[in-house]
Amino acid sequence: MCGIAGCVGSRAGKGAGAEARVQSMLLSMARRGPDGEGVETWDAAILGHRRLSIFDLSSAGRQPMLSDDRSVGVVFNGAIYNFLELRAELERSGYRFRSHADTEVLIHGYREWGIDRLVARLRGMFAVGLWDNPARKLLLVRDRLGVKPVVYTVQNGTLAFASTTRALRDGGFASDLDDQAVTEFLEFGYVTDQRTIYRGASKLPAATILEWHDGQVKTREYWSPAPVNNSSKIRFDEAVEETERLFLRSVKLRLEADVPVGALLSGGVDSSLVCWAISKLGGNIQAFTVGTPGDADDETADARATAQKLKIDHRVIELSGEALGPDELVSAYGEPFGPPSALGMLRVSQAVKPFATVLLTGDGGDDVFLGYPEHKNLWLAQNYAARIPSAAAGMLSALRNVIPKTGNLKRAASFLDYATGGLGAVAHAHDGLPGYEKFGIFGDRLSGSTIPQRQIPRSFASARRLLSDFLIYDRNTRFTGEYLTKVDGGAMYYAIEARSPFLDQELWNFAAALPFEIRLRGGVLKAVLREMARRNIGEAVATGAKRGFSVPVRRWLAGRWRNSFETLFRDSVLAREGYVRADAVQSALRQTAPRGEVPFQLWYLYVLETWFRAERAARPALDSAPSLTPASSQ
Repeated sequence: MCGIAGCVGSRAGKGAGAEARVQSMLLSMARRGPDGEGVETWDAAILGHRRLSIFDLSSAGRQPMLSDDRSVGVVFNGAIYNFLELRAELERSGYRFRSHADTEVLIHGYREWGIDRLVARLRGMFAVGLWDNPARKLLLVRDRLGVKPVVYTVQNGTLAFASTTRALRDGGFASDLDDQAVTEFLEFGYVTDQRTIYRGASKLPAATILEWHDGQVKTREYWSPAPVNNSSKIRFDEAVEETERLFLRSVKLRLEADVPVGALLSGGVDSSLVCWAISKLGGNIQAFTVGTPGDADDETADARATAQKLKIDHRVIELSGEALGPDELVSAYGEPFGPPSALGMLRVSQAVKPFATVLLTGDGGDDVFLGYPEHKNLWLAQNYAARIPSAAAGMLSALRNVIPKTGNLKRAASFLDYATGGLGAVAHAHDGLPGYEKFGIFGDRLSGSTIPQRQIPRSFASARRLLSDFLIYDRNTRFTGEYLTKVDGGAMYYAIEARSPFLDQELWNFAAALPFEIRLRGGVLKAVLREMARRNIGEAVATGAKRGFSVPVRRWLAGRWRNSFETLFRDSVLAREGYVRADAVQSALRQTAPRGEVPFQLWYLYVLETWFRAERAARPALDSAPSLTPASSQ
């Protein structure tokens, strides 16, 4: 787990300006890799790396890692869980290894198989930058689900890349803000993988290989999840048994490390199953729980009960509003990032660091085994749509407009909307931009702005495949933009490698193909995992209501953080630059704070204002950064 950076092109290589800019990117990512730094140069390329040592803590594992003849160099962020198997295969083919690090299989594997056949063999999470000097070619690769990030920009034939958007900015490769990304943040509380906060910079999509050669860039997708197989004859018990087998294998692989390993334990099913699997496999780890004393969603008691049942060492980290705030989010994440649970991820990572460098989490279980309430609701709407005659769809769609939008009737109207309008109706129902419009908050710069997700057309055909459509949409927005970003950014800020067994490609492929009737058996969310928990942990964990970890920022913003918010918006950078109307923001706070909590939109504005101030404060230093100079040839 590390930070990677690089620059390739005729104006990269040994030019002093280019090397200084790569060094600036590495400095920006110092917290991702506190154990070492390395830079290697060729006449048309520079690779840089910040190291967090997980496998082979010696200097033999340093990066950039090179082939003996320097023809191939690689920088790598992540973990290849099956690297010992790949190493053995390569050794049988005559390759000699100098280290015990997973990185080295990328060098020899590329030379033996080429990039496509190598990537097909990799089991893990990874962002890879590989320079092939004889071919004058750079390859960037991101893992199948997008667990590890990599961003890049191409300017006049020169390509620069890094693990974070802030690193690209600090290297002088990105500076102009993208107003569309600002709008997207205000809608969701994060910027999706379809864009970055800076114009001209891009996130490499999950499961993608980028190839740069002589200034030209090509990308190709090398994997996609298995489609749902609703005609499968698999029985529920068979699905549970195979899930358990794959899951135990996945956990076992993720316990491999040359540093201490811990686990995150909430009161829910997923993290409890991770801790159960560790216990069953004989792993000696400590589990950590984030507590919010006095909050209705606090899961401390449930987590303690699970830890006692599994007989594992357990530590509770308590959060309080005084110890948290948007400043830490701005420091930890390369773009504006507002999911409140990220504050908890930061705090638990800080607390875990003295005890463990690898942290196993339960992320991904809800996403592929269908654990969110909307999964059940959309499945029901899809089933209803399948029974509606096409001729009646238009009439029912019109009916939703005359149903009062209050109480249970509001839910009925939404259900009809989804059952006739499909994914377009779901995306349009998201409570984002309309909240700002309600209070007249947007300034001239954002007035009338929207995002592509709100322009997805309503479609009765989509309604009949609604859950499938939604899962693809969700994987490209919330899953990568929020969930994976939260864990990577929060853990790496404290130099922790977070690993989730549910993100294993073999387990994911198996689960993604399971019929919805299996995953939602009897209308129960993630029925397969709940049955696993019932069999192996107990009824209390298996039947517990899903609460989800949350930090009560809306309540804190109405109370203990209110003065700070008001002070910020008395002299608002967002207002000065035309994004918002400060008086409307203050009015929205005054109207909603007496209720005890404010809308999420005000929390997102709090985060964005804080981020803008930090961005503007960094501008003078960036303006004086070295420029690229033409490289001399060898």
